[in-house]
Amino acid sequence: MSRIIIFTGKGGVGKTMISSAHALSSASEGKKTLLVSTDMAHNLGDFLEMKIGSDIIHVNEYLDAAELDPDKIMREDFPDFMRAWQGMLSSSGVKPSEQDQFTVIPGMESLFSLMKITQIEESGVYDRIIVDCAPTGETLSMLKLPELLSWYLEKFFPVGRVAFRILNPVTKTFLKVEMPDKDAMYDAEKIYVELTKVQDLLKDDSRTTVRLVCTPEKMVVEETKRSFMYLNLYHYHVDGIYINRIIPELEDNEFFLKWYKIQQDYIAELEHVFAGIPTMKLRWYPNEVKGINALDQFCDENLKKEELPEIFSVRGGGQNESYTRCGDGYCLSVGIPFADSDSIDVKCHDMDLTIQAGTQVRVIPLPYTLKGCIVKSTEYEDGKLKIMLAAGKEGFRI
Repeated sequence: MSRIIIFTGKGGVGKTMISSAHALSSASEGKKTLLVSTDMAHNLGDFLEMKIGSDIIHVNEYLDAAELDPDKIMREDFPDFMRAWQGMLSSSGVKPSEQDQFTVIPGMESLFSLMKITQIEESGVYDRIIVDCAPTGETLSMLKLPELLSWYLEKFFPVGRVAFRILNPVTKTFLKVEMPDKDAMYDAEKIYVELTKVQDLLKDDSRTTVRLVCTPEKMVVEETKRSFMYLNLYHYHVDGIYINRIIPELEDNEFFLKWYKIQQDYIAELEHVFAGIPTMKLRWYPNEVKGINALDQFCDENLKKEELPEIFSVRGGGQNESYTRCGDGYCLSVGIPFADSDSIDVKCHDMDLTIQAGTQVRVIPLPYTLKGCIVKSTEYEDGKLKIMLAAGKEGFRI
């Protein structure tokens, strides 16, 4: 099993440098390491000053690198997935001329990058996979897509041949709705299996974590807090905050001294709001850190200190979602730090609970026991959303 660390943050904060440094440091320990970029605007090759493409190349004995090309991955690695996707759409009545509309879902291209990473992890070749992601908005779209597509498949293409055999005659006879044929159901199953594998890997907080890179500036700090909130909403484990480009205290330079004091205020804010999450402070370098030699020096100064022996371990963790019995109902607790309580909206319909926090919406499939329940009340306190669920007209299922 590979240890996977995903680095993301606002554009221009130094994600590529910090992810590359971790990959180089990992390789220096004799761990077989892969550094991959999922950013469509790749700059990994520019940063390392070597030609890196969609195919994995050797950087040194223990370090490999690649800039993933989702179009190439789709064509060469997952042609069966696309045939299944097109077959499912065709059997659902979507005309071939209209199918292109269903391949441009936001984040759909990046889904193949995630599937490739899952495929590489399954190969067992690498001890560690370090992922240099796009800025947080694009990264969030990518990370939430497997769960979103899985939900749609469950709703519109009941997964499993048993479900198909049971539902198809009833649906045709009484509801007058045509279910997909058996070939389409098989296509849906294949797609669902691939999406499930991706989700199982990315949301396994014993192996996969996300680390946020930021700089001590107002806009960046606010975006970092929102990103942390949304990642928690979608049940991704964040186990590191990296504060980059910290200006040293220069008493004889009024300009830099002013910026030093401004940065210190934002550093204090970050340390306060992310208390309990390992935070690393990285100084500002007067010269550009670029190329293997400069990166190696950066690692020596920041990632090889005796006080950082657990840098590749999973830090923290714990269950983000939990159910407890509360009186005659159930309480679902979901961690959503830094959310605006006025922007939170919760609705329940049949087997789904919909949570909206700001601009992001997540649909959580409910256990069968809670089918038909209603939202009795909600409470947001200390970064936790508590949702009280009461029995509907038919009561709780057993």
